[in-house]
Amino acid sequence: MKIKSLVLLIVSAANAVFMSYKLSAQTPYQKDFQEFWTDINQHYAYLDQQKIDWTKVKEIYTPLVNQVSDKAGYIRLLERVLSELHNGHVSLSTNLPGSNRLVPSGLDLRVEQSGNKYFITDLRKGFGADLSGLKIGMEVTAFNDKPIDAQLKQFLPRYTAQPNAKMYQYALDMLFAGTHDTPRSVTVKDSGQLKTFYPVSYGNSPELLFSKKINNNTGYIRINNSLGNNNLIAAFDSVLDSLLLLKSLVIDLTETPGGGNSTVARAIMGRFITTSLPYQVHEFDEKAYQTKRHWVEYVTPRKKVFSGKVYVLVSRWTGSMGEGIAIGFDGMKRATIIGTPMAGLLGAISGFRMTETGIGFQIPTERLYHIKGTPREDFVPGALTRNMEETIQKAKQIL
Repeated sequence: MKIKSLVLLIVSAANAVFMSYKLSAQTPYQKDFQEFWTDINQHYAYLDQQKIDWTKVKEIYTPLVNQVSDKAGYIRLLERVLSELHNGHVSLSTNLPGSNRLVPSGLDLRVEQSGNKYFITDLRKGFGADLSGLKIGMEVTAFNDKPIDAQLKQFLPRYTAQPNAKMYQYALDMLFAGTHDTPRSVTVKDSGQLKTFYPVSYGNSPELLFSKKINNNTGYIRINNSLGNNNLIAAFDSVLDSLLLLKSLVIDLTETPGGGNSTVARAIMGRFITTSLPYQVHEFDEKAYQTKRHWVEYVTPRKKVFSGKVYVLVSRWTGSMGEGIAIGFDGMKRATIIGTPMAGLLGAISGFRMTETGIGFQIPTERLYHIKGTPREDFVPGALTRNMEETIQKAKQIL
C-alpha cells in the first residue's frame, strides 16, 4: 500500500509540474485569449438570445491564436472574433490604422440586400455619403471597386454555416463603414449608368446641442452625440427653460450613435414628468448560481417641467442611451416617437481588460427592456418611417 501511495504521489507531482510548465510556456496572447474568451462566456448577456455557439468560436480561433507573434496580429484576431457577436455594442479599447470604423458611429449610410442586389435605404444627413451625392434608392454594385458579396465574408460569423439576416446586415454595415486608413468608394447604378462616389468620413459636431424655435408654438432641440457628457445636463436645462411656454417640443436624437450614460438620460427625461415613473428594465445573469437579477429603473421629476406635447425623432444612428431615452419617453407615455427602427445596440456595457497585453474591451453585460417587457433592441417607433427623409416629412405633417 505504501508503494502504491508513493507512486500516486509521484504521478500527481509530475502532472502538477507538467501543467505548470504548460502554462508558463504559453505566449501572452494565448493566456489573454483564454481570459478574453472566459470573460465573454461568463458575462456576455446575449449568448443565448443570439444563439451564439461560443464553444465553437473557441475551437475555431485557438489554433489561430497559437500563430500570433505580435500585438498588432493579436488585435486583428480579436477584431475578427468580436464579429462573431455581430453587434455594434462590442468593441476593443484600441485599434490599428487598418481597423474598421465602429458602427453605427463610423457609418454614414445604410445599405440593405434585396434579392441578389443591394440598395441604399438611408443616409446620415450632413455626413460624407450624403454630401458626396449618393441618394436613397440607388443600387450599389461595388465597394472600393470590388463586388460586395465576396467582401462580406470577413465580417460574418464562422461558428455557423447559415448566417441570418442580422448577421448579414452587421456585415454590410461594417463593410460600408470602411477602415480608418482607406478612402471609400461606392459604385452605384443610376439611370442605367455606373457612377462612383467618394464619401469622406466626418466626425460628429463638437457642440453639445443645437436649438431653435420652429415657429411661435414649437421648439426644437438636437442632441449632438453628447449623451455621455454630463455638461449636457446644464446646457439642456438652459435651453429648455427658454422654451417652457411653448405648446410643443421636438427632441432630435437622430445623431446620438455613441450612446451615453443614464445620469444624463434621467436628467433630460426628468424635465417632462411630475411624478416618478419607470423608464427601462434591467436583467443580469448570475450564472454561477443560475439566478437572475431583474429590476426597474425610474426617472424622478427635476426642476420646472415642460408640460406641452413632446416629439422624439430617432434614426438608425440613435444608439444605446439614445435608444434608452426613446423607450423611456414611450414607456412613460410622455412623447410620440417618430422615425426608423434604431441602431439596435444590445444591452448595457461593461469594460474588461486582459492581464498580459492590457488590451481592454467592452461587451453588454445586462439586457435592457422597455417597461412593457419587450427587448429595447426590438423597439419600433409609433410613427414609423423608412429613412431620415421620411422622418423629417412625418414630423412636419404631425407638427
